[in-house]
Amino acid sequence: MPVYTAYQSNMPIQIDGRLDEPCWQSAPRSPRFIDIIGKTPALYESRAAVIWDASALYVGFWVEEPQIAARQTERDSLVFLDNDVEVFIDGGDTYYEFELNAIGTIYEVFFIWRDVYTPGGRFDVPEFDIRRREVRTFGGNHDREGQFFWNGTHPRGIRWAFLDWDLPGLEAAVDREAHFTIDGIPRHGWTAEIKFPWAGMPWLANGRALPPADGDEWRLFIGRYQQVTLNGSTTTVGWGWDSIGSNDNHVPERFTPIRFSTTLLP
Repeated sequence: MPVYTAYQSNMPIQIDGRLDEPCWQSAPRSPRFIDIIGKTPALYESRAAVIWDASALYVGFWVEEPQIAARQTERDSLVFLDNDVEVFIDGGDTYYEFELNAIGTIYEVFFIWRDVYTPGGRFDVPEFDIRRREVRTFGGNHDREGQFFWNGTHPRGIRWAFLDWDLPGLEAAVDREAHFTIDGIPRHGWTAEIKFPWAGMPWLANGRALPPADGDEWRLFIGRYQQVTLNGSTTTVGWGWDSIGSNDNHVPERFTPIRFSTTLLP
C-alpha cells in the first residue's frame, strides 16, 4: 500500500465538522475511496485527510451523500447500521474502532487480542478487567458464519471487545450542510472532523512515542459504509482509503500506513 504522509499543524483546530481551517485545505487528501473488497471506485465521492499536532491526531472526511440519513441517536448504539464514517487505529496487540454517523452519534470499541491477554500480563489491569467491564469475545465480522463460527477468519483468532471503553478526550463533529469541490466538481453531502488525543492512546502506542517522532508509522483503517438500494434490494457496501480484500475490516495488517512528519503545513 502507498504510505500517506501526515503533516504537522501549528494552528488551532476547532472541532466543528466544517474543515475550513487552512491546515485542512493544505493537507493532502486521500485518493477517492475504493470498494474494500474489489477496489472499484466508490459510487459516491469519498475522501479523507490526516493531520496532527502535539496534542492529537485529527482525521477529516469529505462525504458525498445525495440524501443524508441517520437513525442511531444513542451513544455506542450500532452506528454501523447507518451510513457512517469509520476510523480504526492499530496498536499491535490492540486496536481501536471509531464510528460516526451524519447526526454525530459516536460508537467506540477497544480490542485486545486474546493471545496476549494473559494472567499477570500487561493487560491484566483494572481498566481491562473482563469480569467487571462490558466485554464480549469477537472473532471479526464472520465469527458467526459457517466454518468460521466463534473464531472468525483472522489467524490470531479471538479478541476481547471492550464495549464500554471510551478514548479520553475524544471530540467529533459533523457538518450536514457541507458543499465542497473535488477534482473541479461541486459535491453535496457532509463532512466530519475527529480529534483523537495522544494522551488517550498509551494502549495503542505499541512502544512508539506520543506524540509521534518524525518518521514514525502507524496503521489506520479510514473508510465509510453506505446503504445502497438497487432493484428493490438494499445492501451495505464498504468503501475505504485502501482495500481490505474482505468485508471484514478488522484486519489491522491491511490498514493504511500513515507516516508522521514534523514538517509544518503551510
